[in-house]
Amino acid sequence: MKLNDQKKAQPGRRIGNHRIIAFLGGQSTVYVLGLLLLIGLIILVYSKVSFVFYPIKVFFSTVVLPIILATIAYYILRPILRLLERLRIPRVWGILIIFIGLIGLITLLVVLVFPFLKGQFTNLVDEFPSYFQQMIIKLDLFLRSSIFSTYYEGLNFNVNTLLDKGLGDIGRMFTDTVGGIASGVTSFISALTGFVLAIVTVPFILFYLLKDGEKLPAFIKKLMPPRMRDDAEAIFKDADHQISAYIQGQILVAICIGIMVSIGFRIIGMKYAFLLGVLAMFTSVVPYLGPAIAITPAVIIAIVTSPFMLVKLAVVWTIVQLIDGKFISPQIMGKSLKIHPITIIFVLLSAGSLFGVPGVILGIPGYALLKVLLTHLFQLYKMRYNTFEQDREMHYEGVKEK
Repeated sequence: MKLNDQKKAQPGRRIGNHRIIAFLGGQSTVYVLGLLLLIGLIILVYSKVSFVFYPIKVFFSTVVLPIILATIAYYILRPILRLLERLRIPRVWGILIIFIGLIGLITLLVVLVFPFLKGQFTNLVDEFPSYFQQMIIKLDLFLRSSIFSTYYEGLNFNVNTLLDKGLGDIGRMFTDTVGGIASGVTSFISALTGFVLAIVTVPFILFYLLKDGEKLPAFIKKLMPPRMRDDAEAIFKDADHQISAYIQGQILVAICIGIMVSIGFRIIGMKYAFLLGVLAMFTSVVPYLGPAIAITPAVIIAIVTSPFMLVKLAVVWTIVQLIDGKFISPQIMGKSLKIHPITIIFVLLSAGSLFGVPGVILGIPGYALLKVLLTHLFQLYKMRYNTFEQDREMHYEGVKEK
């Protein structure tokens, strides 16, 4: 036997069939390990020359905010534009009608609603320290007369000392905190002159999104290789459906919750009912965490007012959550996102830690888009695996063949 034939007859000499590599999974393991090593080297190199990408970072940080705001407005206003087109109104004229309506609505809110909300907010800020002090005192009295009095008194907790030293000047503390936040935001805006420019550009971006937004997927599709166009079109459709369902549904649900909370609090005689309803409306865009934030000031006011008010508050809040959970959200939102509640909580916590308040607000739709992309990529992987796997018993089930 020739030497070459002997080498061919000894497959164990090949890297992919080495005993260790075979134990780890075969030749594909070498490719996976090499890919991971390559990714690590790329990250290492980029971290060493990160200054090169600073202009790109500044560009994206300037562009992202107006694009996000314009995109949200686009998905809110797109159904109205489509309705106007069904009435045979040209698209450009429909956009102008929408813009005129938005200007009128914003003017109406600024003239009629904003002064009332500002007055209620100012009064709440002035009275909140007193509410907080009274709540501490009432909780102290309740614990001293409850079944937990023995354990509570054993803590040697003196509420008067706490109020004198820690909360004696809580009004100033609260005002300073609000003022500090306001001054921080003001300095932040003044430092970033691009922020104001970004806000100004939102109407222009929104105009072109409404005018040509539905042509954008087709334009991007033409830029891609013909073999990838069908898959790209499917991804665009699913992503568009996810974003549209989430934004439009969340806005409608938030408005419904704000109206129900305002009416319910008004019926039971809760102070600042309208302001608390608006707070519930804005915070409801954040699943699970939003309602907890909205109910906190209402609970403090109810505890100070009377124990019966706290009971009425619990009844109203329970009714609102039941109506939302059983009727409003299922009808408006449906189950389009198909995200497990535990996953939502983890996404909110992670996005909030990484990106702050914007991360909490945009974490869920961002996760939904990422899920769409990864789902399609995994589907393509399964199709490719089935194509090259000759043993049909080892194929993925339920995969459509191209």
